[in-house]
Amino acid sequence: MINFVIKLAAIALAGTAVTATAAVAQVKLPPTITMTAYDTGTSGFNITVAIGKMMKDKYGADTRVLPAGNDVARLQPLRAGRATLSAMGVGVFFAQEGLFEFATKEWGPQPLQTTLSSVDCNGLSIGVAGDVGVKAIADLKGKRIGFVVGSPALNQNALAMLAFADLAAKDVKIVEFSSNNAMWKGILNNDADAAFTSTIAGPAREVQNSPRGLVWPPLPHADKAGWERVRKVGPYFTEHTAACGAGDFKDKPVQMGTYPYPIYSVYASQPETDVYMLTKALIEGYDGYKDGAPGAAGLAVKGQTKNWAVPVHPGAVKALKEAGAWSDDQDKHNKALFKRQELLLAAWADFNKGNPPSDPAKFAEEWMKARKAALGKAGMPD
Repeated sequence: MINFVIKLAAIALAGTAVTATAAVAQVKLPPTITMTAYDTGTSGFNITVAIGKMMKDKYGADTRVLPAGNDVARLQPLRAGRATLSAMGVGVFFAQEGLFEFATKEWGPQPLQTTLSSVDCNGLSIGVAGDVGVKAIADLKGKRIGFVVGSPALNQNALAMLAFADLAAKDVKIVEFSSNNAMWKGILNNDADAAFTSTIAGPAREVQNSPRGLVWPPLPHADKAGWERVRKVGPYFTEHTAACGAGDFKDKPVQMGTYPYPIYSVYASQPETDVYMLTKALIEGYDGYKDGAPGAAGLAVKGQTKNWAVPVHPGAVKALKEAGAWSDDQDKHNKALFKRQELLLAAWADFNKGNPPSDPAKFAEEWMKARKAALGKAGMPD
């Protein structure tokens, strides 16, 4: 009789444990979630709106999407605690590294970490007007390449693509424009020959349908030396085969590069449980938003970019492990990225203790020297 009672108690306890586990695993979101994204109408904004609708429909959480035109504006509400999640592009890497617009006294290296990111059928590369005879990246030598004033991400990405063929800014004719749309209008009007963009960008399709036409010179993945040069300029790029966008991709996929976009980012200081719940909601609610906007399908948990340039938040790691989408190799890589963030933050603190210049340009110049020295001393690439 005693044994029978003990067995019943054990069964009851086991049932309680199972119930508790199920309760822990159940997604619970705050009543209101604020997210930031690129401007209204961009793919990042549209994907984020689709996610917001899913969170409302599936979990009852009201969402706000704040549009912002640049990386600083997108991160400011997140840093101030007024937003929970930011749909970033490669700016999340620049922010982590304290580069370009983040090489200022007000910013510096940011301890940003990621949750889920999207890589879909589109690619990211240099699109070239079809009437200039370019068939390979090397053919861009001497051609007019569009740059956008105050947009280091776009310009750096164009330079990374040129580096594939061992070309630099001095080897081409840089034509500056006030905005991305103005740059592509410049290609339409024959004021420039090529520019960096996504294959699914609207302006790229407009050029494709114009008398000039549009081609995408390949970056063959077998060219290891070329890809090594790409990553020296843009270490966040990965090889990718584009199969959709402005061009005949369906029948002729093109080997080029990409990086995740949007990259749903958080700060390291955000509680692990909160980030776990957000990431789990993105994973479990995938069917509710994957068809909601072009590019959203790229957020599939099994298709996540591995071993990228910015670490994954521990809360997101927990959700990815539960989904069977995390490995020991990723864990090792992630821990190395945490160490890099710690080193950059320490270097920034030391730099500011040394009475740096007040002039913004000199401040950035001196910080870049200090950053390079700290990374070099630790044996890390700068």
